[in-house]
This record gives sequence, C-alpha cells and structure tokens, in this order.
Amino acid sequence: MNPDFLLTPILELPPERWWQLTAIAIALLIGGAAHRWVVRRVERYLVDAKTRSPKRAALRGLERLTFPLTALAIALLERVGFILAHLPTDWLATLTPLLLSLAGIRLAVYFLRFALKPGPALRVWEQLLSLGAWTFVALYLLGWLTPLWHALDHVILIPGKSPVTLFTVVKAGLSLGAMLLITWWLGAALERRIMQVGGVSASVRVGVAKVVKFLLITLGVLLGLNAVGIDLTAFAVFGGALGVGLGLGLQRIASNLVSGFILLFDRSIRPGDVISLADRFGWVQELRARYIVVRDRDGVETLIPNENLVTSEVVNWSYSDRHIRLKTPVMISYRDDPELALALLEQVGREHPRVLAEPPPVARLLGLEDNGMRIELRAWINDPQNGVNNIRSELNLAIWRAFKAHNITIPYPQRDVHIYRS
Repeated sequence: MNPDFLLTPILELPPERWWQLTAIAIALLIGGAAHRWVVRRVERYLVDAKTRSPKRAALRGLERLTFPLTALAIALLERVGFILAHLPTDWLATLTPLLLSLAGIRLAVYFLRFALKPGPALRVWEQLLSLGAWTFVALYLLGWLTPLWHALDHVILIPGKSPVTLFTVVKAGLSLGAMLLITWWLGAALERRIMQVGGVSASVRVGVAKVVKFLLITLGVLLGLNAVGIDLTAFAVFGGALGVGLGLGLQRIASNLVSGFILLFDRSIRPGDVISLADRFGWVQELRARYIVVRDRDGVETLIPNENLVTSEVVNWSYSDRHIRLKTPVMISYRDDPELALALLEQVGREHPRVLAEPPPVARLLGLEDNGMRIELRAWINDPQNGVNNIRSELNLAIWRAFKAHNITIPYPQRDVHIYRS
C-alpha cells in the first residue's frame, strides 16, 4: 500500500480526507466503547457464575476480539456510505487489513498462552507480544517496513570490519525472541505430556521434563543467534567468563542447580512427599531448578533452596511408604486401673477413621513415675499429607472423654511438705 498520504501536511488535506479521518476516528471510538462494555459484562458474569474453561476461555477470547471486529464492522459500513456518496475510501480500505491483522494476532497470542504457565506476568507479555507483532504487520501493510529497515541499517553502533548496526541488533532481538518463544512453547507442551506419563515416578518425570525444557531453550538461543550471523565460537570467551563468575560469586546458585538435579534423579524428595526440615513441616508442591516449594497446614508456601535439602538432615515422612506411627503419651493416677486405661486407649485408636486397622493400635504401660503411671497409645496412619498434629489433637480429646466417662484421673505434680515444730 502507498503510504504517501501519511506525509501530507494535516492542514493541506482536502475535505474528503477529513471525512475519512472522522470516519476512522468514529469507528475506533465505537470499537473501544464496545470493548469496555463487553469487558464489564464478562467480568460480572464470571464472578457471579464462577464459569470454568472452556467457556471461560471463550469469553476471554471474545474480550480480545471485540475492539477490532466492532471497529471493522463500523468501518465497512462507512465505506459503503462513502461509495454511495461518491467519496474516496482508500484510507478506510487501509484500515480493514490493519483491524483484521489485529484480531488475528490477538487471538493467536491468546491461544498461545495456554501452553505456558498462567500468571500476572504472562498477561503483560501477551499484550507486549500482540502489540509488537501488530506493529510489524502494520508497517508491512503500510509499506513502511523496507524504508525503516534501510534507515536502521545506516545507524552504526560499533564500527569495524563487520560493523554492528541498529538493524543487526533489532534483527537479533526479533530472531532470538521468536526462537525462544517457539522453544518455550514446545518445552511447556512436552513438559505437560511427560508429566502425564503413567508408570514412572513423579521425580523422574519432573527431572526429564526439566532437562528437555532446558535443552530446547538452549537450542533456541543458539539457533536465534546463528540466524543473524553471530559466530558461536565467540561464546568460548563467554564460557571462560562464566567459569570465573562461578568461581568468584555464583557458587551458591550453581550448587542449588546441581543439587536440584541430584534430588530429581536420586528420588529422595518427590512431589507430594511430607517432609520436616528444621522447624518447617509440610508437603512438597513443586520441584524447581533452584528450590522446592513446601506448603504447610496454614497454607503458607516456603521456598527451600535445593542445597539445604542435600546438605542438611531432612525427615521424609513418606520416603519409602506413607505409613507412620503416632505416639500419644498420657499419665494416669496410681488410684486408677491401668488395664482399663490401656483398653480405653486401644478402643479410642480403633474408633478413629484415620487410624489403620492393620497393624492395629496398641497401648503400653511405659513407666511408673513419681506422679503417676505413664501409658501410651501407638497407632498407624497412611495419610501424613492430611496432617499429623490434627489427628494427635483428636486422639487426645477422645482419650480425655473416655477417661472422664470411666472416672480415670490424669494426675498433676505432687509434693509432700513436712512441717516440723521445734
């Protein structure tokens, strides 16, 4: 398309051009108003109905198409009116492919996000990617892309035998970004597919998925740099600098990365395991390259560096299996019947829904102490991920009720004081 009309001074435009500018502004304003109205209605509907995908995804896609398609419909109606009034429509005709390309790019980028992990940053990148892609297409449709490339190629940043121009930098950025986007999307798709494979432990699936994703991203970076003619042998110097950096100040980062792969392949920590580290207790949500995510019963997620798990003592409540034994100690008075108390403890254990029937709960008389007899209920569970302290609390409450019903007392410390009169 001929972009000469963009160079025409605004004040010298003939009246028929002003009519087209007004029509374009009206189409864009109506499109923007329609977009805001649809966004408000969709937000209100999703909050009230709590709609899940795929209907939610369809409504979100409708939000992104409302502005370009509404503006396009108004522009087409205006073109019909201009043709009937025997007025030129070349600027309105230029608007049509621009709006169509905007709608297609927005829809394509929106569906691309489903291959990546959702988050606030993803929406920002979606908007930036849509704007960048549409700007590139718009420059091409208007005929400004080739002159712009020539102008950027004449801006020399680093002179020399092979000068680096602004065009080289932009081309490298576009190529590298495109290759990273493709490999990141492919890596995310393969990661989801690997995580769905049955018959393989979760830690092995996570390890293979991370390695495949890392290799794909590395390949994308190398292909992107090679596409713009950058000699990859120059990275030998970069590799040496990286080694010096690791030796000087990046030891902990490198240690966490290596420790992450050790945890993945020796399967000592797996997603879903219940672990205790120092004063932290919870179950493993994710295994990442640098850290693991542990969620406790309060809903708090703690990021623990991988190095701490390799070099420190970690209690894994579900390493070989999820069967663990809980001990609930209690004291009774010497005036009470210990056999009855032991029978009540075993009955409490059998009646709790989380206590396993095999092996059965047992009660033991562990000692005759100063203030009373120390007895203990020992019971097995196989779901530590559902909490340990909560079942201890429930067992203690049930023991107290059973002892109260049978008049068994829990003693308190006693001291005999003898007073001698002189």
